[in-house]
Amino acid sequence: MGNKKHKFLSPKDEKKIIKAIQKAEKNTSGEIRIHIEFESSANHLEKALEVFERLEMNQTKDRNGVLFHVSPDDHNFTIIGDEGIDKVTPDDFWDDIKEDVVKRFKKEKYVKGLCEGIKKTGKALKKYFPHQEDDVNELPDEISYS
Repeated sequence: MGNKKHKFLSPKDEKKIIKAIQKAEKNTSGEIRIHIEFESSANHLEKALEVFERLEMNQTKDRNGVLFHVSPDDHNFTIIGDEGIDKVTPDDFWDDIKEDVVKRFKKEKYVKGLCEGIKKTGKALKKYFPHQEDDVNELPDEISYS
């Protein structure tokens, strides 16, 4: 799996993405994670939900975790927001962000797409979950793989 990991994102790419997460999380108490999935799936939403729970993203204080689930081999991108986000945001909350990321992915601009999506997520969540003085980074910023 290590080989594929490095074919999709280089260590330099990972650093850019992690930096984008850290910057976005300065705007919001929301927690953003990226997961790269190399196992094909017939149901990407179900797979993303499994990863969301496995990474314990449903354990944040305000239930405001966000998962960007990327399946490069299946050409799929899914965004999962926890129930705290779903309760206060409109049904189409993720549509513009997903559309923007997918548009860049189609041009094989994966890092740019993820970074832009992360940035937009931080800005969008700021309205509902502004960064607090006592905010603690509840989830790791590292990219996970399977």
